[in-house]
Amino acid sequence: MNTLLAGLVDDAGLFPPTSLPPADAVARHRRDRAACHPMHALRFLVPVGRLEEIRAELRPGDRLRLGLIADAAGPDDPGGRLGGALATVAADTRLETALVEAPLAVFGADPASAVPAVLAATADSRVPLFVEPASPSDIDALLETVTALGAPGLGAKLRCGGVRAELFPSPAEVAHFVTACARAGVPFKATAGLHHAVRHLDPATGFTHHGYLNLLLAAALAATGPVDPAAVLRALETTSADSLTEALGALPRPARTAARALLISYGSCSTSTPVSEARTLLDAP
Repeated sequence: MNTLLAGLVDDAGLFPPTSLPPADAVARHRRDRAACHPMHALRFLVPVGRLEEIRAELRPGDRLRLGLIADAAGPDDPGGRLGGALATVAADTRLETALVEAPLAVFGADPASAVPAVLAATADSRVPLFVEPASPSDIDALLETVTALGAPGLGAKLRCGGVRAELFPSPAEVAHFVTACARAGVPFKATAGLHHAVRHLDPATGFTHHGYLNLLLAAALAATGPVDPAAVLRALETTSADSLTEALGALPRPARTAARALLISYGSCSTSTPVSEARTLLDAP
């Protein structure tokens, strides 16, 4: 099971619903780095517009690997903001850019022009770049551009939820996203809404959340052909922890490896909940 879980979780503590203040977010990330749990990718996700807030909380001995996220704050020059942030990180010995995430809506509505604009802004960084379509249903147009460009290190980003009900894609939309990426040979990372291991209804909000184990199983089924779209959909729809753990436990090693080559990681507001639930459900360390 370690192959499936290793480095699965990126630290999204700055984001809702947790929304930690910068000082608390950096302090928690320091603790996670010291503990070095194998489920943690030890990447700290930071919007470009909040980079200086994070830098203000750093100590001389800090060494943080960032996932920089292009956002819409500041003057209307997203490429310049992102490029400037990358340069700032490169000049700060306490920081390193591990990857970049870019919502295409920040760079333009048409992937054919927006993706090259993102690539131009990150050309000198040589780090993996994950671009997020306006909605998961727009993945086909994005993949058409990504495959046409053939740029190394270029992947997609799947938004699985948020603070409003309409930000939660249906299982069918997620299934299509996952299978489309698998068929195109394009890796993806996920974000938002994956607060727990198994698909569930959150009584506090009334939103039905996707589970990270559901997504892992869907990725494994999509990444090992021939793809059965119905099976991928069932993996995302199930609310049975027993069914998920049994199916994941039965995966052969090549399927586990293929799953993680497709699903790189996901951003979680909590870095402790994924670990505790994996320990409970999967007997993970």
